Amino acid sequence: MRLVFLGTPEFAVPTLDALVAAGHTVLEVVTQPDRPKGRKQILTESPVKIAALRHNLPVYQPDRIRHADSVARLRELAPEAMVIVGYGQIIPQSIIDIASLGIINVHASLLPELRGAAPIQWSIARGYPKTGVTTMRIDAGLDTGDTVLQWETPIDPDETAPGLSPRLASAGANLLIETLDGLAKGTVQPIAQDNSKATWAPILKKEDGRIDWTLPAQTIHNLIRGLQPWPGAYTMFRGQSLHLWRSRLVAEKRDLAPGALIHDRGVFAVAGDGACLELLELQLEGRKRMEAEIFANGHRLTKTEQLEQ
Repeated sequence: MRLVFLGTPEFAVPTLDALVAAGHTVLEVVTQPDRPKGRKQILTESPVKIAALRHNLPVYQPDRIRHADSVARLRELAPEAMVIVGYGQIIPQSIIDIASLGIINVHASLLPELRGAAPIQWSIARGYPKTGVTTMRIDAGLDTGDTVLQWETPIDPDETAPGLSPRLASAGANLLIETLDGLAKGTVQPIAQDNSKATWAPILKKEDGRIDWTLPAQTIHNLIRGLQPWPGAYTMFRGQSLHLWRSRLVAEKRDLAPGALIHDRGVFAVAGDGACLELLELQLEGRKRMEAEIFANGHRLTKTEQLEQ
């Protein structure tokens, strides 16, 4: 099949690789412009661009995909279908209408659950027991198009967003190949979503990671697992921001105020339900990540200290 691929992040790379391996003709890869990154603001190519160049595919990086010259360029390619995975720009109707089979999206949730920009992070942060990937024919709405195929998987109790993402990316790539084959043969049919069952996974903000210690320990543990690597789950310790990278639920309960920090054969924080959360890896602002025990010894924690709300 003659295709145009639109994508930017690492999550999209397995799908591009799968398209090439399956023998599809990728006419062009559309990805975001190179961006400055890091403290030195070095101009950096997107993971999809790097993958495209590895496959010797032509790359197009428009500032705005909706501009007339971008629309004309894609129309001239006359693809049978387009594939989009985390591209990062809203696709106008003028581009949606170009390909006869439409634009097929790989979305990292079981639509209509978790529509939006951060479904992997929110599925964990909200304590979902399962998630998956969905292939969808996009329309002008936000993840509202007709679904084609879905793949489901449980979320492990201690799984993090960076751990779950590669699993979903690999499954999504396989599902996309199956979807294109089914659409071409007419063996699968898109199905309208039930909008009444929709939930949302909005773009993450810094304040989403601020821990409210009055919440149950399980809820805080989910937040720590889900909001990685950004914005991360954080609290305040002695007036400084303290990032919590790893935690573990324990059976112990303490009759202490929410946010009490305990150093006693481990480092523990008390949640709103009285349950203790063992803190395993921490990072004080401006410092390196470290094991919680090393942090506790280095800062000479008292038997109980208070983490701020």
